[in-house]
Amino acid sequence: MSVWSGYLTLILEGALVTLELTIMGSALALVMAFLAGLGRLSRFFAVRALATAYIEFFRGTSIFVQLFWVYFVLPFAGLTLTPLQAGVLALGLNVGAYAAEVVRGAVKAVGREQSEACIALNLSRYQRMRHVILPQALPLMLPTFCNNAIELLKGTAVVSLISLTDMTFQAQVVRAQTGNTLVPFATILILYFLMASAISATMRWLERRMARSLDGIRI
Repeated sequence: MSVWSGYLTLILEGALVTLELTIMGSALALVMAFLAGLGRLSRFFAVRALATAYIEFFRGTSIFVQLFWVYFVLPFAGLTLTPLQAGVLALGLNVGAYAAEVVRGAVKAVGREQSEACIALNLSRYQRMRHVILPQALPLMLPTFCNNAIELLKGTAVVSLISLTDMTFQAQVVRAQTGNTLVPFATILILYFLMASAISATMRWLERRMARSLDGIRI
């Protein structure tokens, strides 16, 4: 039992790395989602083109290839990243590209009468977006953001390919040392499920909180 206790500790240490990747990757994905999603709605062609190029590139190429480029190819351009930094960058940029379309779609889904009312009140484009449109669009984004965050969580398993000691990597180490596949992979299966459940519960709480505050925002 003491031996398995040590192996369990190893997997739990990997779970902390997975959690760290998920939090930081989600933060980067959220920033990129709003930048690219709102960029797609810009009045300026150059901004729209840049946002579209980012979205289509990262949606149209494999996360495995993106991760290998970030970790193995960027050093040739003078940018060397740690495995953790490479994992966060690749996951954040990849998931951010999918979430950007969520932002764009949610903003477009807000009724046109809201924008017309803002214009009638002489609000600037920034004021319309900041105080009226985005607060109404956010509740529409949250269910899909939840899915994106869970996908990012599950996608963290790819970082084991660059020897980052997440819980999938540690489960492979335990399997190699013990010859037992069931215990380590059943353990990380449960851990992934618990983390995904925590993300879902948090997003449901945010949805309820935002839904209650909408009445004071609509014009």
